[in-house]
Amino acid sequence: MISVSPLAVEKLKEILVEENAPDSALRILVVPSGHGVQYMLTLEKEPRQDDLTFEAEGLKIVVDNESAPVLEGANIDYIDDLMRSGFVVSNPNVPMGEGCACGGQCSCGGHGQHEE
Repeated sequence: MISVSPLAVEKLKEILVEENAPDSALRILVVPSGHGVQYMLTLEKEPRQDDLTFEAEGLKIVVDNESAPVLEGANIDYIDDLMRSGFVVSNPNVPMGEGCACGGQCSCGGHGQHEE
């Protein structure tokens, strides 16, 4: 459903340790915005009854039923360079020009990508 790069998995596991939440899962939400969609990444102790759950390299991931179809085939990566650092969601299901939900300023790289 969603692929997560090894670097993103490593960074997310570091966050779980920092937050003293080693058994928590990563929740990925898709929220409509004025310019397409916005992605939210949060930690979740218990999945809800209607959530889809899966694992990526030992990282538990939960997605609600409404976000699941939009996230099919998406990829989460972690970028750390001179210009930016953070999680980037690349999503082939979001039309060109609608996937950048950076407050409408699209400085995150454009098509289907959003930094968290």
